[in-house]
Amino acid sequence: MSEQPMPEPTLSAAGTAPQLSGSEFSGVVALDGPSGTGKSTVARGLARRLGARYLDTGAMYRAATLAVLRAGIVPDADDAASALQITQTVEAARITISTDPDGVSVQLGGEPIDAEIRGGAVTAAVSAVAAVPAVRVMLVDAQRELIGDGGIVVEGRDIGSVVWPTARPKVYLTASAEARAARRAGELGKQSDLAAVAADIDRRDRLDSGRAASPLTQVDDAVELDTTHLNIDEVIDRLVDITIGVAPRTEHDDD
Repeated sequence: MSEQPMPEPTLSAAGTAPQLSGSEFSGVVALDGPSGTGKSTVARGLARRLGARYLDTGAMYRAATLAVLRAGIVPDADDAASALQITQTVEAARITISTDPDGVSVQLGGEPIDAEIRGGAVTAAVSAVAAVPAVRVMLVDAQRELIGDGGIVVEGRDIGSVVWPTARPKVYLTASAEARAARRAGELGKQSDLAAVAADIDRRDRLDSGRAASPLTQVDDAVELDTTHLNIDEVIDRLVDITIGVAPRTEHDDD
């Protein structure tokens, strides 16, 4: 496999969020952390409060994974032949993702796939696809293009460390293992199978933290926010306070 950066997949952004009266957010907020910490929900809420765009990088990896599964490939990042097939499939994929927090949408080849990428098959395979270095090169390049000039809240696992190291602020969301499992089970409608959900979260944590390319990690200058005992609004309030304290805003007069 070539070590040269791979061409990025066809990827585009659609939609913008309304701006806050009198103040336009112009920075990049990086929200990192493992699954079950509430990243997606609070990232969208923060973007709305800031009048900013929103990017769910995890959805991009899930869309790439769906493309791989539809191609009949069994993902194995440690197998050279499988990794090459994965890379070629993702390179050819037409992935479109919205950056409007009020109209989040992901498409593959023009087909809406928002529900399908949250299913069990994609969830089980996404860590293997995301561990392929060439895939990460492609998607990180695409993510940087979507971030552009800023005014955006970006959530994922390597935003502050790899995708946008100059983001201000960088926030690392955490929660207890019990809280993360309960939240994830609630999303899946599997409250009675909490042990299986907890085991899957632990599996993904180990894969995401242990991969060679852009592992899940908390960077030194990130603010750690434990969401275990906080509701959604409380987390967003704290994120707003953190963001206003460090991130640039472009002030303008109201008409």
